[in-house]
Amino acid sequence: MAANKVAYLSLLYMTLGLVLLAIVSADPDLLQDVCVADLSSGVKVNGFTCKENVSAEDFFFVGLAKPGLTNNTFGSLVTAANVQKIPGLNTLGVSMSRIDYAPGGLNPPHTHPRATEMVFVLEGQLDVGFITTANVLISKTIKVGETFVFPKGLVHFQKNNGQVPAAVIAAFNSQLPGTQSITATLFSAQPPVPDHVLTKAFQVGTKEVRKIKSRFAPKK
Repeated sequence: MAANKVAYLSLLYMTLGLVLLAIVSADPDLLQDVCVADLSSGVKVNGFTCKENVSAEDFFFVGLAKPGLTNNTFGSLVTAANVQKIPGLNTLGVSMSRIDYAPGGLNPPHTHPRATEMVFVLEGQLDVGFITTANVLISKTIKVGETFVFPKGLVHFQKNNGQVPAAVIAAFNSQLPGTQSITATLFSAQPPVPDHVLTKAFQVGTKEVRKIKSRFAPKK
C-alpha cells in the first residue's frame, strides 16, 4: 500500500510539473510583428482583430502635444493615447495619457480596472494619492520631474493645489486601461442605480441623492 501511495504521489507531482512547464513555456508575446486594430470590425475578441493594410499613421498620434481645455466642472482634462486613438497599440499592452489641471483642478477619485498607472509631472505640482483595500490613504505632493505610481484597480486621485496650471504624462501597462470615476459610475449609470441603494450606502437622504444625480445627468 505504501509503495502504491508513493507511486501515485510521484505521478501526481510529475503531471503537475508538466502542466506548469507548459504554462510558463507558452508563447508570452506576439506571434507576429504587429496586429494593428481594426476598430471597424464587428468581430469581438479580447482586444481587436488585426487589419490587413498597415501604415505609419496607425502608430502615430499628435494629441498629447498641446494642453487640454480645463474649463469644466472639475478643472481637469484627460487626453488618452490608447488603442482607440493609436490602433498600432493593439496587443502591445501599453498606452499613455496627458492630464491637464487648472489651478485648483481635480482628477476625481477613480480606478483603472485593467492597468497600473505611473504619472510624470510636466509642470506645476499636485497632491496625489491612492487608497488601499484596508482603507489606508497613501499620498504625497509631487512636482516637476517627479513620478508617482497608482497600483492597478485601486481608487486614486490627483489635485492641483497650486496657483498655476499643472500637467502630467501618465503611462499604463494596458492598451485600454478603462476608467471608472467613482461618483459618475454611481450617480450617472444607465439604467440608474436605485435611490435606496445610494441612500443606504452613503447614509444620506433621497433628496441629496437625487440632487447629485441631477448634476451628473447628460446635458440635453
